[in-house]
Order: sequence, then C-alpha cells, then structure tokens
Amino acid sequence: MNKLVFFLGPGGAGKTTLAKAVAARRKAAVMDMDILLRPAATAILTLHGLDPDDRDSGEYKSLCRDLGYRITMDAALDNIGLSADIYVVGPFTKEAADPEWIGAELRRIGRTLQEIEVKAVLVTLADETLFRERITSRNSPLDGWKFRNWEQFRSAFNPRTVAWPLPEGNVTVIDNSSPDLDVTAGKVEQFIYGE
Repeated sequence: MNKLVFFLGPGGAGKTTLAKAVAARRKAAVMDMDILLRPAATAILTLHGLDPDDRDSGEYKSLCRDLGYRITMDAALDNIGLSADIYVVGPFTKEAADPEWIGAELRRIGRTLQEIEVKAVLVTLADETLFRERITSRNSPLDGWKFRNWEQFRSAFNPRTVAWPLPEGNVTVIDNSSPDLDVTAGKVEQFIYGE
C-alpha cells in the first residue's frame, strides 16, 4: 500500500520544493494545494471583484480555503492504492490541529489509519528573516498580502504540532534552512522510508 505523506508549514518554508526533491528520489505524486486550487481561486476571487492573486486574506479564506483542501484531499485520496506514494503539500493548520480530521478523510474512501501509513513533515525555517528572504526571492504575486500584512502573517511561523493519532515517529519537524536541498531531502527521505 502506498504512503500518504503530508508536507505542512507556513508560506515560504519550502514545502513544495522539499516534497518535489524527495519525489525525484522516489516514486511519488505531489499534490500541492496551491497548484490544485489556483484556477478555481482565481475565478472565484475575480467573480467577487477581489484580487485574483490573493491567497491569504479573510475574504480568500472565506471563499476558497475549504474548497482548496477538499480539492487537494480528493485528488490525494483518489490515488490511494496505486503504486506511487502520495505527498500532500499545504499549510493544513486547522486540519492538523483536529485529531479526528485524518480519520474522517480516510473514511471517505473506506480506509482507516490502520490500513494507510500516514506521515507528516512539519517544514520550518530557522528564523523570520529567512522566511522573508525566501518569500521575497520567489517573487510571486500571490505573496502580496503577506508583505502588506506581515505582522499578522508572521504568526504562521510559530511552532506547530500534529494532533492526529499517528504512531510514534510518524511526525517530524524539518528545518529547511540549509541551502543544500539535497541534504535536507535526504533527511526527509530517511524519515519517510527509514532506509
């Protein structure tokens, strides 16, 4: 049975880059919420006369957030049972804090945590300065709200936990500060596969 691995953390931590680096070493599909939701979010925000590049405001969260998680999880769950592992990328802040969430998601496809190996990688950086540098360097119009509301956004950098009832050792915190992505990807690969 394939593994379901979550790459969680705030914007700028490098979740997607890290997930793709590990996927390049292993047979895995990367389900990135930002990518999967982008066309729908752009259309929804435009229809409401809002900034189509917004991905952080209260309006965005009200109109698009839950849809993004539903799209992402539907895509991930649809691939359970195939030969490739599934890497799911997104903040999942509210979901990771809910002990019942992952079990409820697996029940949607008639599965349980006893049948599916679920792991979580909490991706972070050493300090706020590095977050700001990384977000600046990606030069994405989707980050405008973050910079305009930095004091509010920076709360996303606080340490997090995963409340899901996973076996001991199935959650790890990875500091993605090193410029050597290969080394960090190796640590994540070791965590996921234990080889």
